[in-house]
Amino acid sequence: MRLDKYLKVSRLIKRRTVANEACDAGRVFINEKQAKASAEVKAGDIITIQFGNREVKVEVLNVQETVRKEEAREMFKYL
Repeated sequence: MRLDKYLKVSRLIKRRTVANEACDAGRVFINEKQAKASAEVKAGDIITIQFGNREVKVEVLNVQETVRKEEAREMFKYL
């Protein structure tokens, strides 16, 4: 699954366009490497997102195309 779509589906970022902009600005990393919005995400990847002076680091547990709001938290684990 594309990185921007994963960020939206997992609700780490609310909108796909915002996820796209964060990737373009160089604030999203997969396994310590700067990632583009089109990068593929798979289970076991470590995603780091920089929000201003705050940093969110999560491990991808599973990848699903669609998921209900309540189940979105099961797609990743905070590190």
